[in-house]
Amino acid sequence: MARRDERAAGLGSRAVQFGFLLGILVLWYLATNRWGVNRLLLPNPIAVWQQLLEVLKSGEYLPDLRITLTELAVAFALSMTSGTIVGYFVSRTRYTIRVFDPLFAGIYSIPIILFLPLYILFFGLGPASKIALGATISVFPIVLSTIAGFSRVEPVMVTAARSMGASDLQLFRFVLLPAAFPVIIAGARLGFTVALLSIIGSETLASLAGLGHKIVELSEGMEMPRMFAYIAFVVAIAAILNLVVSRLEAWGRRHT
Repeated sequence: MARRDERAAGLGSRAVQFGFLLGILVLWYLATNRWGVNRLLLPNPIAVWQQLLEVLKSGEYLPDLRITLTELAVAFALSMTSGTIVGYFVSRTRYTIRVFDPLFAGIYSIPIILFLPLYILFFGLGPASKIALGATISVFPIVLSTIAGFSRVEPVMVTAARSMGASDLQLFRFVLLPAAFPVIIAGARLGFTVALLSIIGSETLASLAGLGHKIVELSEGMEMPRMFAYIAFVVAIAAILNLVVSRLEAWGRRHT
């Protein structure tokens, strides 16, 4: 019965989400066909759909998609590795938590995208600057979640494991990591989203290639239907990637 109610609630949520998207499309269509909105600024959704199909059939998006996804993968791998290591060692003592946790939280509140010109100065206009920026921005939620996850492990669990002769490795593998993993993976999901947003955003500001660069290039050429088609494509890619990460997060929670 509970499972049936949960399934019904899930279907209801999906219906609301679908209705919301459908409402946006209807308003968009009415704005361009009935309400006199300038199609040079907001193209007709049918024209955008036709351009999107053309882009997908031609495969012209593949080089830019490959660059953006490579930047994202490298940036997230760097931030995930360094963030979990730093967060774990900070969480080992109350003193380091008291010193570094508010420090990292304060730095995370700074809009680091403002330092993009410095990253470009050091790393150039290519993928290296986007990777560096994405890794820098996304590492903070991962560090903070790792600190929170490991620091909230009940001391009695550690004491019990030690009393049964657990080694440091066994303590980490069977006590600390399972207890902290749900919090860590939630931070990793947030870090992934932040990395994706920062990389796409930096590509629109200063880059030589990538999906963000392609959107800016089309806007400068006033190819509005094709530009909106690429925007829709990027939104779809972001939604798919977030869905994959969400599924991995749910799988990780079930297996800890």
